[in-house]
Amino acid sequence: MPGNTVGQVFRVTTFGESHGEMIGVVIDGCPAGLEIDFNFIQNDLDRRRPGQSKITTQRKESDQVQFVSGIFEGRTTGAPLCAFVKNKDQRLNDYTHLISQYRPSHADFTYQMKYGHRDFRGGGRSSARETAARVIAGGIAKLILKKSGIEVLAFVSQVGSIRLMTSLDQIDFSQTDANIVRCPNVSVAAKMIELIDAVRKDGDTVGGVITGLIRGCPAGLGEPVFDRLHADLGKAMLSINAVKGFEYGSGFSGVELRGSEHNDPFVETQGKLKTVTNHSGGIQGGISNGMDIYFRVAFKPVATLIKPQISHNNEGKASVIQGRGRHDPCVVPRAVPIVEAMAAITIVDHLLRNDSSKIRESHT
Repeated sequence: MPGNTVGQVFRVTTFGESHGEMIGVVIDGCPAGLEIDFNFIQNDLDRRRPGQSKITTQRKESDQVQFVSGIFEGRTTGAPLCAFVKNKDQRLNDYTHLISQYRPSHADFTYQMKYGHRDFRGGGRSSARETAARVIAGGIAKLILKKSGIEVLAFVSQVGSIRLMTSLDQIDFSQTDANIVRCPNVSVAAKMIELIDAVRKDGDTVGGVITGLIRGCPAGLGEPVFDRLHADLGKAMLSINAVKGFEYGSGFSGVELRGSEHNDPFVETQGKLKTVTNHSGGIQGGISNGMDIYFRVAFKPVATLIKPQISHNNEGKASVIQGRGRHDPCVVPRAVPIVEAMAAITIVDHLLRNDSSKIRESHT
């Protein structure tokens, strides 16, 4: 099963299944001498872990990270890092009814067609449980970026039809984690929580949007032609479970503007070139221009429903399927640290590809 690694210099490989013994990650290419803030990494895992509120799955996992290589006396050695979290709260009986049935809009059917068999225990490798490993790697990436003055942030900007309309420059990011839906606006967050709770009680699910922001990114990151920075960011986001769409800068709304309105004029400020507007989203020609990079990621409604659904089994016979166990009614509150992690991994990889020697020097 290839396709488990992302990055060219900062290489991240995840392993493990939803109901296997553990979920883990191997990180190769991390500069030596980086001081590891274990509490910082654990905090991001806590933001992602299940069972954290009434609007998330009630699976109880502590997700305590354990590093087994690549760190000595609290600093990276330059060797591959390996870390994992144990799977503890497993209920296999919640999935025995899926041995011969295909869940609508899940990967059951496609995995069966590709590999000839599948792990029916929560989807195995296709489960969003795998993203715990990404968050560990993202924590390491964030620590590297912090040394270079780069910050990666994300928040829930939409649930169903409820949308936060505040402009990015008016967002108080300190309020993102002040509520269980991770929307940095008290009144909008309350409406989102009410909607998710109502959907949950109805045995249904709802989708949403996460907005990401990368501040302090220098100009010059990205590669022509196929490794454009926005292309790699798009791939990173679209690799996350349940993601159905990605846009950066003006995105799809840019088609409503004329070129004279959409172009970002340059201006010199304190000896540096900046743009008056930022419809480009901080990226031009696939390379960062020094402005803030911002993007939006759309998540579909979770495919597992408590409501009965019509499906088919592996013999091609019609059947009725109904979800059991513990599932998120809306994935976006827990996906915020995942979006941040994948953005950080992407930016770090391009930062190291640009000039790895300078990055190493900055950590000594």
